[in-house]
Amino acid sequence: MKKRWCIKEPDEETQRLLSQELDISPIVAQVLINRGIKDVEQAHRFLFPSLSHLHSPLMMKDMEKALERIIKAIFENEKIVIYGDYDVDGITSVAVLITFLREVNADASYYIPHRLSEGYGLNPEALEKISSLGTNLLITVDCGIMDFQEIHFAQRNGIDVIVTDHHEIPDVLPPAYAILNPKQKGCNFPFKSLAGVGIVFNLIIALRTRLRDMGFWNNQKVPNLKEYLDLVALGTIADIVPLTDENRIFVKFGLEQLTNSSRPGVIALKEVSGLKDTVITPGMVGFRLAPRINAAGRLSRGDEGVRLLITKDLKEAEDIANILDSENTERQQIENRILEEAKGLVENNEGLLTGKAIILVSPDWHPGVIGIVASRLAEEYYKPTVMISLDGETGKGSARSIEGFHLYEGLKGCAYLLEGFGGHKYAAGLTIDEKNIPEFQNLFEEIVKKTLSEEDFIPKIHIDAHIALRELTEGFLKELDTLSPFGPSNPEPTFCSSILAVSDFKVVGNRHLKLKVKEEGVVYDAIGFNMGKDIFPLDQCIKAAFVPQINDWNGTRTIQLRLKDIQVLSL
Repeated sequence: MKKRWCIKEPDEETQRLLSQELDISPIVAQVLINRGIKDVEQAHRFLFPSLSHLHSPLMMKDMEKALERIIKAIFENEKIVIYGDYDVDGITSVAVLITFLREVNADASYYIPHRLSEGYGLNPEALEKISSLGTNLLITVDCGIMDFQEIHFAQRNGIDVIVTDHHEIPDVLPPAYAILNPKQKGCNFPFKSLAGVGIVFNLIIALRTRLRDMGFWNNQKVPNLKEYLDLVALGTIADIVPLTDENRIFVKFGLEQLTNSSRPGVIALKEVSGLKDTVITPGMVGFRLAPRINAAGRLSRGDEGVRLLITKDLKEAEDIANILDSENTERQQIENRILEEAKGLVENNEGLLTGKAIILVSPDWHPGVIGIVASRLAEEYYKPTVMISLDGETGKGSARSIEGFHLYEGLKGCAYLLEGFGGHKYAAGLTIDEKNIPEFQNLFEEIVKKTLSEEDFIPKIHIDAHIALRELTEGFLKELDTLSPFGPSNPEPTFCSSILAVSDFKVVGNRHLKLKVKEEGVVYDAIGFNMGKDIFPLDQCIKAAFVPQINDWNGTRTIQLRLKDIQVLSL
């Protein structure tokens, strides 16, 4: 697929300022500038994040009300139920909050709905069960902001509801006792892009402070919240939120905690993921740890994920981790089958191939897996994609988007055709009556067509700077690593070359392009994953867009270029 190289214009004056004041190279300074970091203090906080840089949780709207109600429940031994989503963000949010509440001897339990039989968010049947337990206080995590009727039902049944959620705000807020969501109007919390687990972590920071000020622990040990950051990092990375501001701090320290965690569930999870005694990176969380936690919520119940993360018994943790590992394998098999079927539907439908959006429907697709498939299709065809699984006359859909199209806003334009929907800029879920699907397909296609230009359907590669091969030294790469952890809004620094000569061209593993590139006497290996089809004569030269990295193989460290795209030049 053709790609657009978007090369950032160098800001030489700001480069000089940051380079001199922070003792960093001009290219690293330019990478910071490209991330919107242009003053020395902001850059220093980015390069040297500290837990002391976290904002005051009390700046969050309704935090005082939430604290007052939860503390009342703790002191009066009221029954508290935490109601979470079944994805990694929801599961880690539940685990963080239940662990803290039990540390302060609260009467707390949790509930995670079944994805297939109950669906996302609150539902009346679950609330009936929760009410029958004598529940006084319900705290939602990573859900609840759209559940107006359900929260009204809970309040009528004598249950106060505190909503903690990070999803987009509906036009009418639910009638909750308190709502913690930085995106709501009137909220002064400066960072608006927390994951659900980030909001929960802010809540327990505030709770610990308030209880300590009240003399709750006397001379006893106060909970060490740094030990919770392994769970916070898991949920934050898995939910693909921007790794800036507080999220960057959570992940930076959380990865250290994940690497050295004494939590039985994390130890067992790393073991089944093949990551024992490994320094954990965001990629390992996203592709190995998180999918196993997600697997239970996708195929059965998310409760298993919570049990894994809160158990204090290593044997129990190992048993649960093995179950999740097995379910993840099953999930991969289901996903691959649906993906091949979905690709076949696209390839055999001229309207989908030439259209601006992909909407696919089937009664045979597992609703717990279609979100992953939608993501794969959106990436491969570079179009907003909706996968709908039919159950009788009701369709449950998962949608994924591309840069430039705000998915939640697009679905708002179709709201009158939907039973319900919610989500973010790039990911969303929906429920739809089967009879409305044809009109939804047409309307959504029109909204995408009106919103995006033809150029928007050519994926961009954002390039931080031109660089010569001689500038790629181990020292430079070590300096680049100070910008990690990388993720949304702080991607791995990507550079482009001038003209490179090519030698030793081959395809490895059937799909991967491997070659040597040379510029002014400097030669480096380059690897292009899944680029084996990009075959060209060796006597031609290329320009490359790439991420430089250290390849540590059999004790030998070499610099390697991980190719993102190449432009073949006819000389």
